Amino acid sequence: MQTVITTFEVNPGTCQDLIDELTAAYQGFIRDHPGFRSAALHVNDAQTRVAVLSRWGDREAFMDLLRDEKMRALSRRLNALCRTFEPVLYETLAEVSPR
Repeated sequence: MQTVITTFEVNPGTCQDLIDELTAAYQGFIRDHPGFRSAALHVNDAQTRVAVLSRWGDREAFMDLLRDEKMRALSRRLNALCRTFEPVLYETLAEVSPR
């Protein structure tokens, strides 16, 4: 299992636009991409940081998404809405759930 944590630095005025783009992409083409497991979007109180935690079956599934033309177009739109964004891949070593 791979966890990808992507952080975005935004202005409060573009925060909702970024969230709308991300939500539409995950509810649209990303959720159907092979290997996709889940995603959760998070925003700080000041609306200057957005974080997405997504789960993937393996690293190659996520890397394949990055090569997809729809994802490349989305990345260009996201880049216009934020100052910076960075996806970081983590290997999931342990997970704890409520009893």
